[in-house]
Amino acid sequence: MTKNNSLLIPFIIIINSCATVETSNLSESLTVVPEVNENQKFVDYLDSDWEQTLINNPLFATYTGDKRFNDKINPNTIDQFNKVRSQDLESLKKLMAISEDKLDDDNKLNYKLKKFDLESDLNLSQFPIYYLRLNQRGGIQSFYETGNRLVYQSKKDYEDWLNRLSQFSENIYTFIEINKEGLEKGYTQPKLVTRGVISQIDAIINSDIELNPYLKVFLEANEEYFSKDEKEELINDAKQLIQKEINPAYESLNNFLKNQYLINSRESIGIKDIPDGKKYYEQLAKHYTTTDLTPDEIHDIGLREIQRIRAEMEEIIDSLNWDGDFESFLNYLRTSPRFYYDNSDDLFNAYLIMSKTIDPLLPKLFNVFPRAPYGVIPIPAESAPFTTTAYYNSPSPGRPGYFYANLYKPDSRPKYEIPVLTVHEAVPGHHFQISLAQELENVPTFRKYQGITAFVEGWGLYSEELGEYINLYDDPYDKFGQLTYDMWRAIRLVVDTGMHYKDWTRDDAINLFIENSAKSILDIENEVDRYIAWPGQALAYKIGQLKILELRSKAEKELGEKYDIKDFHDEVLKRGSLPLDLLEYYIDEWINQTLNS
Repeated sequence: MTKNNSLLIPFIIIINSCATVETSNLSESLTVVPEVNENQKFVDYLDSDWEQTLINNPLFATYTGDKRFNDKINPNTIDQFNKVRSQDLESLKKLMAISEDKLDDDNKLNYKLKKFDLESDLNLSQFPIYYLRLNQRGGIQSFYETGNRLVYQSKKDYEDWLNRLSQFSENIYTFIEINKEGLEKGYTQPKLVTRGVISQIDAIINSDIELNPYLKVFLEANEEYFSKDEKEELINDAKQLIQKEINPAYESLNNFLKNQYLINSRESIGIKDIPDGKKYYEQLAKHYTTTDLTPDEIHDIGLREIQRIRAEMEEIIDSLNWDGDFESFLNYLRTSPRFYYDNSDDLFNAYLIMSKTIDPLLPKLFNVFPRAPYGVIPIPAESAPFTTTAYYNSPSPGRPGYFYANLYKPDSRPKYEIPVLTVHEAVPGHHFQISLAQELENVPTFRKYQGITAFVEGWGLYSEELGEYINLYDDPYDKFGQLTYDMWRAIRLVVDTGMHYKDWTRDDAINLFIENSAKSILDIENEVDRYIAWPGQALAYKIGQLKILELRSKAEKELGEKYDIKDFHDEVLKRGSLPLDLLEYYIDEWINQTLNS
């Protein structure tokens, strides 16, 4: 609508001029060009930039519900990386040519957020991050999981996924060549990351074809979109693709990883040991926290938080009259059968029950609720042994959000984790915040899908504390579970900076976890290995949470009787994902407006 209006304006002016101006002055009248509205220039810029984003990233386009590129795959070449970087530089140049001062208030925020996105991406892309994509948690070996996130509403949707898969083997071969180049230049992942990926690829290529994860979508295809013969043909086409193209490509990758990469990759675990590694980590810290905190400052914050949370844990242990020290209590939590389910089914049902327990309690905390539903499903068995306790995949048009729970080895997944984990991944954590962002009205599309990690994960961790307000932690063991998760994120600040910026070993990181949290040994090891493979991301949780808690405390103190936690939460979430400095700006503005109302 806005674009059409911009086209009509000059036309109307010209017609009116013809009716009122003498013929001798007609040529002069026709040369008058009305001033272009700065807001319209900005909207047109955002529309164009968004379209380019979708073209560059077909997978992301799919997740947003745009099916135009469903039969295409993301190019993973170095040339494509450099092309996108050049486009980002050009996009920033175009953005800076627009006068922020001439924009309305809404567009001033949109401007700031777009500028933040571009600058943050450009600051990271100055480093050759394409050499560091090998990852045991969400790497090229688990591409099949992207198929589970698609919305299948027609025969064409399944055919598009098959066409996308037909291009995947080329991506694998390109991946091999990029990592060969990375080896030569000293950019590698640690050996333990490589071993994890090798194990996952082995599981795929050695599985029976009927159990191959790339076949799952086709085996489960909705039969209402096909005749019986058509579905069988689709399944057979998929089998042929897997056996003749995907599996051989994976075998080539595995041979490269086993025979070249693993032997020559680094023993060290810290990103500081690659070329310009410390500078890269400093930039990662800025990127993930949206602050100017240095790694050393973040490390110290973590140490202080460990001390604070440890004191709260000690109080709970004292209240239980435990006859022993802190270490013995943690050992009791890790080993006592009372805290664990015997099988995966019971564990999964406990997550389902907990999610439905929480749902009706949320009106105590919020005025506004998302429309999108959510579900709870198991993490795929292929990746479960190597990944974290849980994660969340956001909704898209026609598809609910999903809280993925890890059911691997239920004897290592304690019952006291269930309330706090459900709050974080589902409601009022990730599902709540991300769904509300996607449902924002009258904002540019990029805002709906902007995932600023410090905000997103900061909100998730902050939500864990909200369980107190809805009596989820009345049992002291459940409360200890919540504190364990808070401690877990505090420890992250210390071990992530310790391993990647200082001289910490993997054992140093594991031992700090063991000494201060009730997490199982399996979870601790998986988590530490996650930080090794994904430096900096783990810093976002605690830094974001602390900022939200700080702002809540400020609102409570300054607003007094005018303070309502529901209003505070609505204010935090109403603009979608924000850098922490902008969040603080808008909360301060809300406090002042409330005081003067």
